[in-house]
Amino acid sequence: MPEIHLRTSSSQPSPSPKVKSPPKPTSNPTPFSYHPSDDGTDENLLILLHGLGDTHIPFSKLGKQFKLPQTAVLAIRAPEQIPYLYTESYQWYPSFSPLGDLLTDPNPTPALTLLSTVLDHLTSPQECAWPLDRIHLFGFAQGGSVALEFGLRVWREREKERKKEEEKKENESEEMVKERSAPILTPPSSSSLGSIISISGPLLSYPTVPTPPGPSPTPILLVYRPPPSDPSLSTSDLTAIRKAYSNVREVRMPVKIQGTAMPSSREEWEGIMRFWSERLSRRQVEGVYEVLSGMNG
Repeated sequence: MPEIHLRTSSSQPSPSPKVKSPPKPTSNPTPFSYHPSDDGTDENLLILLHGLGDTHIPFSKLGKQFKLPQTAVLAIRAPEQIPYLYTESYQWYPSFSPLGDLLTDPNPTPALTLLSTVLDHLTSPQECAWPLDRIHLFGFAQGGSVALEFGLRVWREREKERKKEEEKKENESEEMVKERSAPILTPPSSSSLGSIISISGPLLSYPTVPTPPGPSPTPILLVYRPPPSDPSLSTSDLTAIRKAYSNVREVRMPVKIQGTAMPSSREEWEGIMRFWSERLSRRQVEGVYEVLSGMNG
């Protein structure tokens, strides 16, 4: 694909280190490729999750082609080799029956457990020190499904932890509140990821969203070719995602019966780049990113 660039005219300050420590292979359960930001400021982290039967290598190259300002790129390989295949073909969770048929109700737990381990390493102040809301996911097909499921798990677990911490602080400050005219408030830390883009990847579950915590506020971009393109997203897929997430946007690409489900032209990538222009953070300069005109298709 052609190189696509963003220009930044805005930003917000960040307390996290300007240059992050790269992920350690010993702390990640599966192979990966990591590239720090080209401009020397690691303000955002884009994690790329490939589709069924692929590896992280093509997605690592794709992430570098984006050249997103102040954005490091981490491409992760799925943990499981597809059975009976001798090529480099991996799956995020068991996807086939013993007879080789695709499972209609797969269990993504292995992938979610792996990503939880990776996220703990990335967000640890003693290790990579990434703020949770500066981490963005981009997944294709099965990788997109994993990204959406993982975003929900992160939201629910972090909200539960945040509520417990708030209750603890409230209990500890009761005596202090009595002695002051007003309590000292500490802004809550983020409980959700910066954003998720799913290319033709539906949720595997059809959640009944509990209240609280309610739907996740993580911004979602769904990019897909309508049926009969395959893979695609059905009406029920879209309904389930909107039930699980409160901030969902769609980009519908032209139908293709044959060929790639990935965006394949400047026009098809433009909606993705604009979404990132609104979501990626920037140090010390005010404004937003803008998609540069004149890109070659």
